[in-house]
Amino acid sequence: MALRDQHVTLAHGGGGKAMRDLIGEVFTSVFEPESSEDQARLMSDAVREPGARLAFTTDSFVVDPVEFPGGDIGKIAVCGTVNDLAVGGATPLWLSAAFIIEEGTEIALLRRIVASMKAEADKAGVRIVTGDTKVVGRGSADKVFITTSGIGVIPAGRDLRATHVRPGDVAIVNHVLGDHGAAILAARGEMALSADIPSDCAGLGHLMAAVAQACPSLRCARDATRGGLASALNEIADEAEVAVEIAEDTLPIRAEVKGMCEILGLDPLYLANEGTLVLFVAPEDVDAALAAMRSVPEGQGAVVIGRAHDAGVGPRVTMRTLFGGARIVDMLVGEQLPRIC
Repeated sequence: MALRDQHVTLAHGGGGKAMRDLIGEVFTSVFEPESSEDQARLMSDAVREPGARLAFTTDSFVVDPVEFPGGDIGKIAVCGTVNDLAVGGATPLWLSAAFIIEEGTEIALLRRIVASMKAEADKAGVRIVTGDTKVVGRGSADKVFITTSGIGVIPAGRDLRATHVRPGDVAIVNHVLGDHGAAILAARGEMALSADIPSDCAGLGHLMAAVAQACPSLRCARDATRGGLASALNEIADEAEVAVEIAEDTLPIRAEVKGMCEILGLDPLYLANEGTLVLFVAPEDVDAALAAMRSVPEGQGAVVIGRAHDAGVGPRVTMRTLFGGARIVDMLVGEQLPRIC
């Protein structure tokens, strides 16, 4: 093996042999791009379909710690970008990955991150086709930051957007809420909390494909990442100009997450998720949507949590509480937990 270093040095970003060895042995040997050119050359039969459209997204990941129960920064980088494409109705196909690496980072850590990215890309049916690496001095970053971009194809006739949500449409989530935010908080060890909560980090492309095929009335979907379910629902309500009411007794939240939130004064509705989405379908398609979601591992916890209503005094999100009352669920203000993704 040409790469003998155990830690990243500034030479690994200098453009010479050290950089070539790092890229070749840690990155391209795993991702296996088709060429070493500075761009990927892409084609898919899906693009040739009449009426098909390309979808493009980009995101950066700065999660702390970079490895956590249920995942790592590499897994979340792939899943997050796949999910941004999938909730818009696209079939994810290709990803790029750019790495900002701090001097002194362990090569072994990079190998684990890259292996995790490859595993998630294979699971999602996407290819990491191009990328970049930069090395910065000690203290200029925190081990590794990753920026991923993704390209997918939206089939002809599919048009998912929040403005399609109508009064009477039903809101469904696929998974428990708040696991990722709780997992990161516990992994940091700052609060002396002991909780066995893995992140929900998962790719949702196969789930969205199943629902789109089963439900002609699928209106829209959002992954409930930063800002949690509450922020995702508020975004949809504002764009669709509807009121959304959810029921507290239907929300799937682990007892451990509820307990952590009670101790720290947090609201699980605002905790980040990395494998949970909310979607809206017409009432007549609820059973079909639930069956489609439950047919894949990422959707086996799918439940109805509420529905859209006429906006009346204006777009808003409310929750029927366990005590029979109602409370406003606003958009997140400020930052509940920084560097979660």
